[in-house]
Amino acid sequence: MTHPPAATNPAPKVRVVTLKIDDHDVGARETDSILEIAQANGIRIPSLCYLDGLSTWGACRLCMVEIEGFSKPVSACSTTATEGMKITTNSARLKRYRRMILELLFAERNHVCSVCVSNGHCELQDLAAECGMDHVRVPYRNATYTIDSSHDLFRVDHNRCVVCTRCVRVCDEIEGAHTWDVMGRGVNCQVITDLNQPWGDSQSCTSCGKCVQVCPTGALVKKGTAAGEMEKHDDFVPYLAQMRKRQ
Repeated sequence: MTHPPAATNPAPKVRVVTLKIDDHDVGARETDSILEIAQANGIRIPSLCYLDGLSTWGACRLCMVEIEGFSKPVSACSTTATEGMKITTNSARLKRYRRMILELLFAERNHVCSVCVSNGHCELQDLAAECGMDHVRVPYRNATYTIDSSHDLFRVDHNRCVVCTRCVRVCDEIEGAHTWDVMGRGVNCQVITDLNQPWGDSQSCTSCGKCVQVCPTGALVKKGTAAGEMEKHDDFVPYLAQMRKRQ
């Protein structure tokens, strides 16, 4: 006896919208973010907390853009496209804001590149060079944070952390372990493992190393790694995210 094919739900309809980014006419799905549309069309918008394959956090604000009719800049990663938008990605005001954000990040913790194992392979360092940030105009906090070397394979240096939460999201959304989380508020925010236990004592950590691979700075590193070996491979996250959706 043959059975009729199971009924499948039709894919939801997504409307296509047209808009302008830096005077370039582009088309996109109405569910796409401005950052996704810009990347798909080869338009560079600086970002730090955003990573393809992970949920949108929208915390670093480096991807700010101006939209005609909007009184304030908005984050490109968390703003979806609408019909007729006119977007500017690199005005003098945006350049000034991005530089100030980077200066605040550098002043908040210790980001002395010359003594960092990620020197030359650091997204924060690259963004500073891209945005013309060659010095910091605000006082350094000079706050001292801990270094946790209790894990057999990895080390976390909170002095280098920018709290982008990539490690938190990849651990939860891709690995499914949710070892990492965030504690505190404002400048006192800090990523933690298992309710602020030493990383080496974590019962949930699978030692997969995904958090180390997505860290944009030298905050999370593999022990015994030299500066020349700190290349990251972020492209595996979108691949893993697609494989999980197909399951």
